[in-house]
Amino acid sequence: MIFTNWRNAPIEIIELAESFDWQMSKHKPEDGSLYADFDNDKLVLTRDGKTNIFVDFAEGANAHRQKFGGGKGQAIAKAVGLNKVDLNKTPVSVIDATAGMGKDAFVLASLGCNVTLVERQQPIFALLVDGFRRARVSEHLPWFDDRMSLQHLGAQQALTDAAKAKQSFDVVYLDPMFPHREKSAAVKKDMALFQTFVGFDEDADELLPLAKKLATKRVVVKRPDYAPFLAEQSPTMQIKTKKNRFDVYVNAAMV
Repeated sequence: MIFTNWRNAPIEIIELAESFDWQMSKHKPEDGSLYADFDNDKLVLTRDGKTNIFVDFAEGANAHRQKFGGGKGQAIAKAVGLNKVDLNKTPVSVIDATAGMGKDAFVLASLGCNVTLVERQQPIFALLVDGFRRARVSEHLPWFDDRMSLQHLGAQQALTDAAKAKQSFDVVYLDPMFPHREKSAAVKKDMALFQTFVGFDEDADELLPLAKKLATKRVVVKRPDYAPFLAEQSPTMQIKTKKNRFDVYVNAAMV
């Protein structure tokens, strides 16, 4: 991958790009392929320099959702079972094995969960590292470093390694990529760009049995409303939203 304006990036991002063998360049690719750029103190992925995807926990949509998203009344919070616990007394540990851009993980952390994010794609992982970098120094997120951690692994590997190490997580959260039913024109440009690069998680069905073994309390699977159950296994219960649903597989009560 080509990385432009890399000289403006902090050393942490430059070293990460070097470890991924990115090509440091003054010029963007001529074939319209995806490339990385460092602009306005952010690492971004783009094809045209106009439609950019990046991770920003301190400002923008994530910050707005933290303040006005509905707290424990949100569907994801109910699916994880946060409405059943006092997080000040009973911290909830979550491993988000398909973290993507980290939006759902950030919501759970902002509500008080301790969240481990797992992402296998190098460029997306790099965006997360950059988002973490800025969030750690934000005066609006004093809790961030205590509740959010990041791993560069495939989901299967992360779940398997955690089980072997006898790590304990109350909740395993899965949001595998699934093809959009809508025509591409109906999908937001940034999401379309994201999906073009990331593709779809064809091994998603293999994650559920691993997740069910690891989770002490429950597994939560986020799916489009039209998608089949993961591994064709019916959940214990469902939380539905306008376009998505959360399939919940309960191993034990949250309390």
